Amino acid sequence: MKINKIIFYIKRLYKGYVRKYLNKILIALFLSFLVAGTTSAIAWLLDPAVKKIFLENDKTYALVIPILIVLAFSTKGISLYLARSITVVLGNRVKQQLQNELAGSILLSDTEALESKHTGKYISHLTYDVGLVNALSSTALLNLMKDSLTLISLLFVMFYQNWKLAIFSLIMMPLSAFVARSLGKRIGKATNKGAQSSGKLFTLLNEILRAYKIIKIYQREDDEMKRAAVAIDDMTNKEIKIGKIMIRATPIMEILLGFIIASFIYLSGFLIANGEIGINNFFSFLAAMMLAYQPVRSLATLNMSVYQGVTALERVFEIMDKKNQIQDKPSAPAINIKDSNIQFKNVSFKYEKSSEAAIKNLSFNALGGNVTALVGHSGAGKSTIMNLIPRFYQPQNGDILIDDQNIKDVSLKSLRNKIAIVSQDTVLFDESIKNNVKFAKESATDEGIINACKLAAAEDFIRNLPQGYQTLIGENGVRLSGGEKQRLSIARAILKNSPIILLDEATS
Repeated sequence: MKINKIIFYIKRLYKGYVRKYLNKILIALFLSFLVAGTTSAIAWLLDPAVKKIFLENDKTYALVIPILIVLAFSTKGISLYLARSITVVLGNRVKQQLQNELAGSILLSDTEALESKHTGKYISHLTYDVGLVNALSSTALLNLMKDSLTLISLLFVMFYQNWKLAIFSLIMMPLSAFVARSLGKRIGKATNKGAQSSGKLFTLLNEILRAYKIIKIYQREDDEMKRAAVAIDDMTNKEIKIGKIMIRATPIMEILLGFIIASFIYLSGFLIANGEIGINNFFSFLAAMMLAYQPVRSLATLNMSVYQGVTALERVFEIMDKKNQIQDKPSAPAINIKDSNIQFKNVSFKYEKSSEAAIKNLSFNALGGNVTALVGHSGAGKSTIMNLIPRFYQPQNGDILIDDQNIKDVSLKSLRNKIAIVSQDTVLFDESIKNNVKFAKESATDEGIINACKLAAAEDFIRNLPQGYQTLIGENGVRLSGGEKQRLSIARAILKNSPIILLDEATS
């Protein structure tokens, strides 16, 4: 991924999601200053500790310096805890906002866009990708502040003790940056592949859970277990690859540090022999350099977290930025339905991934106040016609009118408010019977719900259930029979009391 694209997504993340927490970031920054200051103080205190306690045998310093070291470590620990607490909250709030917006974008997406991508992949975006963004806006942000400041403060200590040794130790930093850049590119590619594997796994698990009865009756458990094992194995291999890339910097940094320390000790011997540096300065410098190893390593691997987070952001924003093809025209009026006459005029429609048209130059009139039945073989386009009326899809040619009003010219909300649907595949929620029927009209009274169920011939079986209307029906009505589920779906449509009801596969 190019640097300008990374900067673009980081800016967008900051402006849209992180900037509102600027006060928290400033507090975390102040705490990072305390962490940096106390870390460098620990290294510096070794100078007077060695000189006054071990070389000069000063009993006053023997008491004061240990107390100061305890205070320094305590301040560092508390500051680090508070800073991490702040960024954990920040990261999760950013994650929450992203998940809300992403869920909203998915819900408002065109039907064709939703059907072109498996639900498992959407779940992967909501969990896997947004989790990576959480890490970017919390852990990576804190490490950037804390480790940068700590490294700078330790460099001050090192230059204070001996500028020659400090310049020599700086050799480690460009080498670390080179390693980080190389690994960052690899982690971006690996993260992309990991997201694809995650989507495939969620897709497979979703299919298995939905089709468990079919799997059992056709005795395909072993085959599905093999498919699941392949998907899990692929996901595991991708995670192992990402993990290996992430830890690859550690041995490289250890080797670099070994060479630096060995060279440092060798060079220090000459400086001590020439009287340019004392034993106390040597130990203080050594402590500063050893303490600098952690922030250098952290900053060297920081860009890998950035690559992961930005790659995930790109996938999330791709969904959120996708514009719907079916939208209201500016200032579109509400539809006014009096007779409920529906007219198709030379309507043609072809699905995006289909080579042939589902319907072609179709014209017919369906008069209000009547039942109009569409009869045809499977695949003739009956369900397509049903989906075109509420504008789930947009025809490529022709017009659809309701009471002489073109449905393209009226607001979607008003159009769909006047239509109820009993779909071919009954959709119910893991809620009570009452809430499933009430889903059509939130303001409905208990009396209205009961009347709708009576009209749908559902009242008798509901009354025989242990909790009646409060009975929980399970995921997609798993605790009900097929007929019972259909009757609830019809009751829901009746309760809406809309002038147009569309029954897909009414004979079933």
